[in-house]
Amino acid sequence: MDDLIKLYFAIGFSNKEILLILAQNHHIIISIRTLKRHCRKLGLFRRKQHTDLDEVIAFVHQELQHNGQMQGYRWLHLRAIQMGFVVQQDTIRQIIQLIDPQGVDLRRAQRLRRRQYNTKGPNALWHMDSYDKLKPYGIGINGCIDGFSRFVVWMEATNNDPKVIADYYMKCVTRLGGCPERIRADNGTENGHVANMQVFLRRNHTDTFAKENSCIYGRSTGNQRIESWWGILRKQSVQFWMNMFKAHQDNGHFSGDFLDKSLIQFCFLNLVQKEVDEVVRTWNTHKIRPRPGQYVHGGRPVIMYTVPQVYGAEDKLKTVDLEEVVVCKDECTPKSRLPCDETVFELCVLLMQENGWDAPTDAFDAAELYTSLRTVILQNI
Repeated sequence: MDDLIKLYFAIGFSNKEILLILAQNHHIIISIRTLKRHCRKLGLFRRKQHTDLDEVIAFVHQELQHNGQMQGYRWLHLRAIQMGFVVQQDTIRQIIQLIDPQGVDLRRAQRLRRRQYNTKGPNALWHMDSYDKLKPYGIGINGCIDGFSRFVVWMEATNNDPKVIADYYMKCVTRLGGCPERIRADNGTENGHVANMQVFLRRNHTDTFAKENSCIYGRSTGNQRIESWWGILRKQSVQFWMNMFKAHQDNGHFSGDFLDKSLIQFCFLNLVQKEVDEVVRTWNTHKIRPRPGQYVHGGRPVIMYTVPQVYGAEDKLKTVDLEEVVVCKDECTPKSRLPCDETVFELCVLLMQENGWDAPTDAFDAAELYTSLRTVILQNI
């Protein structure tokens, strides 16, 4: 019985709870006076022989470095009891308040603490991903953002052909004269060629992140930098196009077949790309507010990317052999100069010439052209 009392006392059960468990699970029925006598004999005390305060503070500090930062004082008090500490709950509460007042405020507001993101400099980590909100209408967006500066390296309205995406990567490598230290991407097939080229270009380097370590794979939800940027892009641009294309669908002017997607691409793709470019330009030159633990000073992505020494950082670009760059380029497919299927493109150009329709200059002109082209083509099928 003494071993059971020690076990349940260490778990943190109250005297009444210990009596209940002993009776219910072990068929041991004793009085509370008998329980207290056994506790004294075993040296089990809740309100005296308290653990040294410095030891308790060290314990709480250690817990707050890990998942303890997400927990309240009641939880940490229980943890302390189970670790053998003799300490009052209020003592734990006061220690947490002194050590981690910000965490207390976040928990009180029922807000989770965001993880801190840190990289050593530009080109230390590129985040790649594809954005599929417009994909049901035939338009995919692929992009890459630098983790340190949040500078958008590329952002293209296109399809998800792995060789086309690889061409975006190699154009940046050629322009910069090197490749990033690491890239991060999800496990989608569209990133396969880029991953292979990154490992190929980094295979002879000797740093910690060389060879296969130069690629990080994971879920899109963990691709922190670019996932955050997709929210910016949607708010500033993509939501407008989503609404417009959905209106066509609701009105019976878009069925999702090959022809309709090709017509969307013909009429809208260049406009979408132009707007994406404008969002990127604005983003790369806007001022980021300083954040404790990440940047000592605020800065603009383009400056942080090109002049990292101002922020006490170092450019992590890795030099590559020009002959190896040529080998990689041979495996790439440049983005087509045509916005859609070649046959559909030629048909649309012919119909525009015959009917005197001008190329669209804005979204509403494009919507009118899309409806006109679709009507004429379907009438003649």
